[in-house]
Amino acid sequence: PLAGLRVAEAPAAPGAPPAPGIAAEAVRFERVSTVAELDARLKSVEQPVMLDFYADWCVTCKEMERFTFSDPKVRAEMAQMVLLQVDVTKNTPEDQRLLKRFRLFGPPGIVFFDRGGREIPGLRVIGFQRADKFLQSLALARGS
Repeated sequence: PLAGLRVAEAPAAPGAPPAPGIAAEAVRFERVSTVAELDARLKSVEQPVMLDFYADWCVTCKEMERFTFSDPKVRAEMAQMVLLQVDVTKNTPEDQRLLKRFRLFGPPGIVFFDRGGREIPGLRVIGFQRADKFLQSLALARGS
């Protein structure tokens, strides 16, 4: 209801990080909510896949969105991948099954898959990563 009270901001310079208090355009993830949905989606991929475990209450997830996913170089690399996301905010039994499948205790956690839909061994991001380090993870995922 208060959306109309926002102050319009001048656009940032190209490549500049968003100003404090201004959200960058959100990365578009395809949500999956069951093991069956995930398996079906992984069978049909022809690009590397990034699977992001997220929750509304996860502060580090918000930091990844704000400081890492908003980086122009990161966004360019992620555009070359299938972006899937599991929202475990409600901690449902299906959320728990998905977390357990990947031996994760909770978000944030990012799992990468190759073009054949197979998890890339040893390539996971657990917790916050700065954009420069995350770019290295994305390059490794895209190279497989």
